[in-house]
Amino acid sequence: MPGSYIPTNYLPVLIIFIIASCFGLVMLTIGNFLRLRRPYPEKLSPYESGMPPVGEPRYRFDVKFYVIAMLFVVFDVETVFLYPWAVAYDKIGLFAIVEMFLFISVLLVGYAYAWKREAFNWE
Repeated sequence: MPGSYIPTNYLPVLIIFIIASCFGLVMLTIGNFLRLRRPYPEKLSPYESGMPPVGEPRYRFDVKFYVIAMLFVVFDVETVFLYPWAVAYDKIGLFAIVEMFLFISVLLVGYAYAWKREAFNWE
């Protein structure tokens, strides 16, 4: 009958998920009851690399931090696509080679655009 199919192949996955969730909850509960509670002023104070906090805790980050992070992710993903291509270089056909050069050229255009917009200047 339509709509009455139960995927029994996923039952072990569901069982492992339930066991892992229960294990995590049990460990958090046990840790909550058994941990030591000795609060003192140094322990309750905010901590920043061993230095006492100075100024507002919420300040705006420069956009360049996010731009550099995004550029790193983009060019890191490039290596994920280039590695299998390099491993199977002798087995792929001309279409795959042309396609990879198109991929690299699109990335180079993006790199040139980021360079032109001075995204790599750290000042």
